[in-house]
Amino acid sequence: MKTCLAWLTAALAAAGTLGLPSTAEASSHREAPAIGEDPTADNTDLWAFMTNPGQPNATLTVIAAYNPLEEPSGGPNFNKFSDDVLYEVHVTRGDGVLNEVVTYQIEFNSNDFPKVDVADLKAPLGGGKEFFSQIAGQQQTYTVREVVAGVAGSKIIAKDVPVAPPNIGPRTNAVALQIGDSNDAYEQFATGDKFLKPLNGGGFVWAGPRDDGFYVDLGATFDLANFRQLLAQPQSGVDGVKGFNCHAIALEIPVGRIPAAKNNVDPKNADVVGVYASASRRKVSVLRNDGTRLDVGPFVQVSRLGLPLVNEVVIGLQDKDKWNRSDPKDEVKLFGAYFLNPVIVRDADAVGFYDQLNALGVETDLNKLQSNRVDILSAINLDFLGHTIPKEPGKTGDVLRVDLKVASSFPNGRSIPGGAAPNQEQADVTDVLASLFLVGDPFAGIGDNISNNDANYRTSFPWLARPWRGFEEGHGNFAGAGDALGTARRR
Repeated sequence: MKTCLAWLTAALAAAGTLGLPSTAEASSHREAPAIGEDPTADNTDLWAFMTNPGQPNATLTVIAAYNPLEEPSGGPNFNKFSDDVLYEVHVTRGDGVLNEVVTYQIEFNSNDFPKVDVADLKAPLGGGKEFFSQIAGQQQTYTVREVVAGVAGSKIIAKDVPVAPPNIGPRTNAVALQIGDSNDAYEQFATGDKFLKPLNGGGFVWAGPRDDGFYVDLGATFDLANFRQLLAQPQSGVDGVKGFNCHAIALEIPVGRIPAAKNNVDPKNADVVGVYASASRRKVSVLRNDGTRLDVGPFVQVSRLGLPLVNEVVIGLQDKDKWNRSDPKDEVKLFGAYFLNPVIVRDADAVGFYDQLNALGVETDLNKLQSNRVDILSAINLDFLGHTIPKEPGKTGDVLRVDLKVASSFPNGRSIPGGAAPNQEQADVTDVLASLFLVGDPFAGIGDNISNNDANYRTSFPWLARPWRGFEEGHGNFAGAGDALGTARRR
């Protein structure tokens, strides 16, 4: 069986770029003990990809998703971003993850409910007397700051931008949003000029609820990787994320505004950026008797995400919370053993995975798969594109690397556009990474047998599909209806 590096090199030589097979997406939902209790700060997914690479209008799109498994009908306090969390998108450039050249900080703010005398029977709809959140009068907005390495302070590049509202139902559309009652009317409104705003200096930003673009057989995966069929076959699994929403922050960044690396950089790596997203909370939180909370002290990172699946299935439970609080620059020093000696291989062997493979005629060398997995680091560092990022502390780490000069194709970025069908990403990262880690060959077709998302992705920014609507698309509405009804609703 070919090694990962040999396969990547062959693919590059044959096609001029890397195109991995499209076969269920996975990333980082409830992946660590502490963050499982703090969903609004939970990084669930990250996409980063190029549009028009090498052209004057080239842009880097970054989509950071938070708050996993949002139930569409989950009111009256529908899901939103936390006003107490500092959300960040970090961009490194050049030879390693030490060279963080720019950071985008996003902070949210919700106005107080207008106070209303509950005994005033003549008071109109609205205000804090309501239990329907959508007519109470609260609006969440956010500010985006750009922090450039080597430049003192930060610059506000978007201020008081409104967050797109939840997709609750037709009456909310008509009464609260004053738009048409259809899902199409909601989507046109939620992605329109009121919520999609230009950044000062170029680019765009959008934030709000979206369909959770992750698709995976959660039930099989977490039953000790009990895949319903061992080799990937389209839709023979059960999508455990079907019909759930998330909250996403989307940035479209002109390549020209991404600073160059500040130190000596190998020219081969000058146009490689590394992207990761994070969430941080204040160090001290005080709960008050009136129901409010006081947060003080410096921000402490509580979640991060670069490549999909890393904290989910690579890092052990004993270190997952520590991993979330660390930086990619410390990856090799603190967690290198997890990458070089993937525990998932030993677990798979213990539950009979390799016996099943052998019975199917797939031969593996466990001695090579269990240790010294430099092939995994080679894929992370884009060796197949001729880059020379050293596999050492401060250089190698969990960032989603993107070559700004060529079309994005996983693991060179993670692209939504370019999939084989409207409901597929460019590459099925779950199956690709499972095949890489478990058998050292992304061609092996190991996976969870979920081949597409539950909704078509958008064909333009902010790219993720519209959120499922609570009125008729919540999970209670699927009871007894079967898959065909749910599928028909999304066509």
